[in-house]
Amino acid sequence: MSEQEMQIGEFEGTDRQLRRSMPLQQLLFLSMGGIIGSGWLFAVLGADATAGPASVISWILGGIFVLLIALTYAEIAGMLPRSGAIVRYPGLTHGAFTGFILGWAYSLAAVSVAAIEAEAVVTYLAGKFTAAHFTTTASGVTVLAWPNGIVFAVLLMVLFFVVNVVGVRFLSEFNRWITWWKLIIPTLTFLLLFLAFKGSNFTSYGGFAPLGPSPIFQALATSGIVFAYLGFRQALEYGGEARNPQRDVPIATILSVVIGMVVYVLLQIAFTGAIDFHKAGIAAGAWAALKGSSWASGPLYSALNATGIGLLGAFATLLLIDAAISPSGTGWIYLGAGTRSIYGMSVHRYFPKQLQAINSYGIPWVALLASFVVGCLFFAPLPSWYSLVGFITSATVLTYIMGGIGLPVLRRTAPGLARPFRLPVAELIAPLGFLAAVMVVYWSGFQTLVNVYAAVFIGLTVFAWYFAPNEGWIRRDVGAVLGILFLVAWVVVNKLGGWVLTTSSTAAPGSLSFPAYFILFAATLVVFTVAMWWFSNETGRMHIARSAWLIVMLLATFLISYYGEYGPLTKPTLPFPVSDIVEIALGIVCYYWGVASGFITEELSEIVGVPADAPGERPRAPQLGPRGASGAR
Repeated sequence: MSEQEMQIGEFEGTDRQLRRSMPLQQLLFLSMGGIIGSGWLFAVLGADATAGPASVISWILGGIFVLLIALTYAEIAGMLPRSGAIVRYPGLTHGAFTGFILGWAYSLAAVSVAAIEAEAVVTYLAGKFTAAHFTTTASGVTVLAWPNGIVFAVLLMVLFFVVNVVGVRFLSEFNRWITWWKLIIPTLTFLLLFLAFKGSNFTSYGGFAPLGPSPIFQALATSGIVFAYLGFRQALEYGGEARNPQRDVPIATILSVVIGMVVYVLLQIAFTGAIDFHKAGIAAGAWAALKGSSWASGPLYSALNATGIGLLGAFATLLLIDAAISPSGTGWIYLGAGTRSIYGMSVHRYFPKQLQAINSYGIPWVALLASFVVGCLFFAPLPSWYSLVGFITSATVLTYIMGGIGLPVLRRTAPGLARPFRLPVAELIAPLGFLAAVMVVYWSGFQTLVNVYAAVFIGLTVFAWYFAPNEGWIRRDVGAVLGILFLVAWVVVNKLGGWVLTTSSTAAPGSLSFPAYFILFAATLVVFTVAMWWFSNETGRMHIARSAWLIVMLLATFLISYYGEYGPLTKPTLPFPVSDIVEIALGIVCYYWGVASGFITEELSEIVGVPADAPGERPRAPQLGPRGASGAR
């Protein structure tokens, strides 16, 4: 056993059951396979519809922002390589309450990516095989039709499941060849599109930024740009199965973002230059109308066919094949990532231990089954690529705020752990990475955030029902009552608010005014948190108290989002760039508050071999009596 493994505490012993067989190339290709999925097929049009030709800047900024986030995780992942890594780090640095909130958010995002990739395949093919009735239109957005479209998508999820269930070695080897395909086709696409390049598209119709500067930032979150880059995390997720994780995980993470940025920027330039507004069925220069045009179901395929060049038309058929291969390749990777997220949540005892069960191929098969089932559920409320992409981006990047905060905390609390990759100028890059994540969440817009918050915080019922009583923080009957009361109140408040599960720019008729909704929204969350703190023992109180910075930041961002540039108000109270400056100021305050809130948790103490900061001995589930821990109120 290596010195690094000897430092690992009991709670991470399950990682040793996983097969450590992945070399650097396979880790890199997993991340590249995650980056080049459905994003490159749809996001180029979504970006142009949001920001016009200035979308090129959006891709560059998106790559830089994600690289800043990835750099902070590169050091942490090299130091603590774990399967399901990103859901496990917050709990190590800030305790179980913070860890659960962000882990739940990340798990929702991870399992829903497989669903959006299945939606991408069906949507692209529907544009070619219209007689199959795979899609329909609802509120001006293309959605999967029932039953053909949704059944087809579920069958694709079954395929993703089968590929994952046979083992990580098969997955990585199979993915290696698919990723070569996924790199070659986008490269050939932008090279061929340059044959139809029109420079006037960048200068005419209102100039380079015809919709103004603020959409350049909004496009990062809402059009699929940051979503396209998020695959970098795959090397982190499979860290516990890497052959040489301390060296290979950081390299694969950083290199994948750089390669992805080069491919995407060139692809966006080529696509923007090849747009033919007339053949798309919209007025010349009507950038915002692109998302509702005839090109929306297959942007690159349509652009190639519209050129009238025989070679490009023939290649368009190959692109249609890729529209099935690229998203599918990403879909089965992300189903595996969602599996590792659920597995990681179980390792940290947020979910039942049964989810850690490993099959003969070394795969956490129960977690895989859960990931498959939950992923399929997303077809019901969000059966559209364009509807789901904002949710996934915001929920995922919300969890990425912990890279910038976790790095300085771990340098303070675990200085003795080996760091094969030590981030230079971390004092600057860590807060920048945190702010990059905070701003992408903010740029998602109020309508996306309200759905993300509703889905993320409803998970606190599980925390009250399962985790807190099992840890001995709170009596089981008290946790059950608090969980039920919160669940009912949360559903009622969000129903009265009229914003959840709607894409309209206004709340549902008869809904509460936003001030009333926000007061009830914040009160429900704060009262539940305070009640959990009040009824918990000393250990539970410390964990909950150390999450105050996160609750305050999320609620403040919610408020700024409504009244800011990216909210539903026709005349924002906080217009651009005032709203962005206010959010940045909030982020700076919460960054230093969050860093100060980090402590040596029980789990981290098992790794570094020093006493935990939490008071008292660590409570265990077997200590619970019929009414919970004796130390709880």
